[in-house]
Amino acid sequence: MNGETDKQGRLFDNDTVLVKAFQAGDKNAFDKLILGYMNKVFNLCYRFLGNYEEANDSAQETFIKVYRSLNKFQSQSSFSTWLYRIAVNTCKNRLKSAEYKSSRETIRIDEPKNLDDGKTYSVEIADQSLSPVAFLDRKESSAIIQSAIDSLSQEHKEVVVLRDIEGLSYEQIASITGDNLGTVKSKLARAREKLARKLKGLI
Repeated sequence: MNGETDKQGRLFDNDTVLVKAFQAGDKNAFDKLILGYMNKVFNLCYRFLGNYEEANDSAQETFIKVYRSLNKFQSQSSFSTWLYRIAVNTCKNRLKSAEYKSSRETIRIDEPKNLDDGKTYSVEIADQSLSPVAFLDRKESSAIIQSAIDSLSQEHKEVVVLRDIEGLSYEQIASITGDNLGTVKSKLARAREKLARKLKGLI
């Protein structure tokens, strides 16, 4: 694990180093945190919302919330777990909003958003460098999978996205959702069973 040590010799991972640097006044440290998690947060939001524009907007909203709250972060959980919790709650709120249910406004993927200090940033999807045929095949499979995920209830979608797509541990998911480990595993088993039925014979 890469990181630094304090005067007592305790090892900090890079996230912790960057968080402490930001809290000490180094605003550039936040840019490095964004770069490390931008695609992961966007992908999580997309799997929750099933729409690129909404996912982009929610990812940007997530990072704005993180920026405004980071000085209060006390490392009681890992930065990544804290970040995912904010992203998940942001997506939940968007799913509940009347605006999301009634209409989806168009937002450019590269449209910049302003932070409190006047700086801007944008979320961009990485270039996967796929051939047209490979991209089409991947896009069609992704659409089928996303459709199956969208058919799940919110609580089942939450655990399957966090575990099977984002690869988080059961402990991290429990911390993010507020459920105990047994509940997380039970929800995940039911979600996987429903997905298997939906995808049978399709992929």
